[in-house]
Amino acid sequence: MDLTGIQPTRNQNYSQWYQQVIAYAELAESSPARGSMVIKPWGYALWEIIQRELDDRLKATGHVNAYFPLLIPLHLIEKEAQHIAGFAKECAVVTHHCLRADADGRLHPEGLLEEPYIIRPTSEAMIGTLYARWIQSWRDLPILINQWANVMRWEMRTRLFLRTSEFLWQEGHTAHATAQEAQQEALMILDLYQEFVENVLALSVIKGEKTKGERFPGALTTHCIEAMMYDRKALQAGTSHFLGQNFAKAYDIRFTDQTGQLQSAWTTSWGVSTRLIGAVIMTHSDDHGLVLPPTLAPYQIVILPIYRTPDDQARVLAQCQELKETLSNETFRRKPIRVFIDDRPLRGGDKNWQWIKKGVPIRLEIGPRDLDNDTVCIRRRDQACNEKQILPKTQFIAQAANQLNAMQNQLLAQAHDYRRIHTHEISCLPDFIHLFAEKNQPGIQGGFALCYADDNEWVEKQIKALGVTARCIPYDQDENEGACIFTGKIVRKKTVFAKAY
Repeated sequence: MDLTGIQPTRNQNYSQWYQQVIAYAELAESSPARGSMVIKPWGYALWEIIQRELDDRLKATGHVNAYFPLLIPLHLIEKEAQHIAGFAKECAVVTHHCLRADADGRLHPEGLLEEPYIIRPTSEAMIGTLYARWIQSWRDLPILINQWANVMRWEMRTRLFLRTSEFLWQEGHTAHATAQEAQQEALMILDLYQEFVENVLALSVIKGEKTKGERFPGALTTHCIEAMMYDRKALQAGTSHFLGQNFAKAYDIRFTDQTGQLQSAWTTSWGVSTRLIGAVIMTHSDDHGLVLPPTLAPYQIVILPIYRTPDDQARVLAQCQELKETLSNETFRRKPIRVFIDDRPLRGGDKNWQWIKKGVPIRLEIGPRDLDNDTVCIRRRDQACNEKQILPKTQFIAQAANQLNAMQNQLLAQAHDYRRIHTHEISCLPDFIHLFAEKNQPGIQGGFALCYADDNEWVEKQIKALGVTARCIPYDQDENEGACIFTGKIVRKKTVFAKAY
């Protein structure tokens, strides 16, 4: 394990820095399957915490979990033409059901299927078909189902966590009796996502509506949260779609209402994925490695015993175990503090740097001198790596939750400040072009542009020539009107533009 900082630094080569942070933190690596990744134990532990935290929030709002098939018959996915057109280039297709070995031992597909299957890029087609079976009456509504699953989209250019051919996510699919109920559901989920990413992942996001050209295929409205990474690119952190009756009519999801009339249901879908781990890396990490918000860290405190003799070993380990049990009984944000004792037979410096690069919030070093003085040596990951505090043990125990809370709040405040500083009000096209054409330093983009813009295809084509996309029309803005910087047309809302992942 390298005992120095990450090379190259994030300001020298952001893309390589990102890959190095993942490698040194042992989060994931590329797999033999094209474009897919192996999520290693420390990386999967992050996903498990994301699942647990988000799942609790979804269940508290009345949603339940189910599981739907990976393979979707082609005729089902063809029913919603606009939807499949949006995913057609990314679909992986299963055409055979077995393999045959030739005389040289080579394997060949055999057993051509009567109908191809699509490996799900998303599950509206399958779930819509099942909802049509399950929904007969207004009494069957609403249906509020979420699934935790994997999906496949045949990406041409992949990057660990951010864009892989196979990835993990949750996708919610709901059906309602009225448009108003479905719209309220979509917005409620968006609020839930914002609260989750801010309070658990310490990400600062803008909440808004996607432009027409950026909507989910088949949706009437797509709501989203957009985060800014350290290189000032945007990352879509979550989406919630009001699908209207498009999918209900395509898949015959109908019910008899209270007056006896046959109606099509109103549906929504929404999801977040393992790209949230990429967002955490790119928002908080530094040139020493990963930095984890305490709410997300698999271990919030790691205790590092220091000793040289067998007698010291027995004394120190006993004290470490006692301290672990005491701290584990303390709570941080209403949950037990997660503590680990690292007694591996490695040099203290090696272990220290490993936990630095894994982003553990607090490291405690305990040696014979600390036992004699009844103290602990504390190092916080959001501070300089060599910065330490020597505190009485009882004082640290009393302050442990506060220390974690301070770090969590500090990371969120830093993310808020960074996004605010690098969001620019743009009033003319030359300033817009300059913001995205210039690079302040290698690998660092211009930031977010907030300006009046007409929501049409011509504007979308102009910005894509600059490598820029419309991220969202923010909900939190005044009611003033202004001239579109591209067409001069008076429009009512400003739009956020950025280069994006």
